[in-house]
Amino acid sequence: MTARRRLLALAALALAPALGIAQGTATPGWPAKTVRIVVGFPPGSSPDLTARTFAEPLSQALGQPVIVENKVGAGGNIGADAVAKATDGHTIGLFINGNLTIAKLINPQVPYDPARDLAPLSLIGVSPLVLTAPVGQEGVPSTGDARAFLAAARAAGDRWSYGTPGVGTVGHLGTELLKARTGINPVHIPYPGYPQVATAMGGGQLQMALLPPALALSQERAGKIRRIGVTSAGRSTLAPEVPSLAEAGVRDFQLEIWNAFAAPAGMPAPVRERLSALLADIARSPDVRAKLFAQGWQAVGSSAEGLANRMQADTAAMGRVIREQKITAQ
Repeated sequence: MTARRRLLALAALALAPALGIAQGTATPGWPAKTVRIVVGFPPGSSPDLTARTFAEPLSQALGQPVIVENKVGAGGNIGADAVAKATDGHTIGLFINGNLTIAKLINPQVPYDPARDLAPLSLIGVSPLVLTAPVGQEGVPSTGDARAFLAAARAAGDRWSYGTPGVGTVGHLGTELLKARTGINPVHIPYPGYPQVATAMGGGQLQMALLPPALALSQERAGKIRRIGVTSAGRSTLAPEVPSLAEAGVRDFQLEIWNAFAAPAGMPAPVRERLSALLADIARSPDVRAKLFAQGWQAVGSSAEGLANRMQADTAAMGRVIREQKITAQ
């Protein structure tokens, strides 16, 4: 290659991001219209907030409007199915763990297969959950000590209930695993999303729930709930003042939630590659990293391959919980 050709090649590489080229792959004519981000949870939920955080910078990068569309129900699986079946070439989804891992394992009737029908784009953020309880709950010490709380939960047996965003979500499987590790036995009550769980607990209809850190903190500041412990192996940077459940003696229990973008498996590979690179870059940008942290997420911004590996590992791990606890769709 001549010196002139080398210079031209380097110039083309330098211009690639400005021209909307991801990973060296041009996508002429795309996007030709508005891009939809489908979210399977209500407005104001954690996945919804994350999707809306990405909508504006993604629109700027693509030169087309990007809108968020909420298709609520079945623990996010209605939205996931809508993405899996989308054929317009301009629809992607923002998902939580369960939608991309064990949806089909826990309920064979789920109409899509995460491994077959959805193509990974980028792992966006990860977070532990926070075990929470209502303020002033009868029979529970006001200090929020995890050991005392779990002792009260064991004594209550099935008179207590816990809320989650739905059967098969990480909040559900995680609480079932916590039950197995600690001997507690609260009854599961599913809700459309985490905000509804927090509202129900603040109103005294639930005795406990695993909530995302940002939601738990906001509800605690409002005087509605208190935080008992985080599900990470040690203290989390998202809630460094909250002890881990491991510190209270809960062994073999570590749990993370995450969110990620995925596309219909039928979306052309060059388009998926471009979206994957753009979404990862947006997630790692200082402004979006700060917004994600404020929402309770440690930003990742992985490659499509990185997300695929996480999906495979979590499917195996949560699959064991499903089998051990004999969890089925209700």
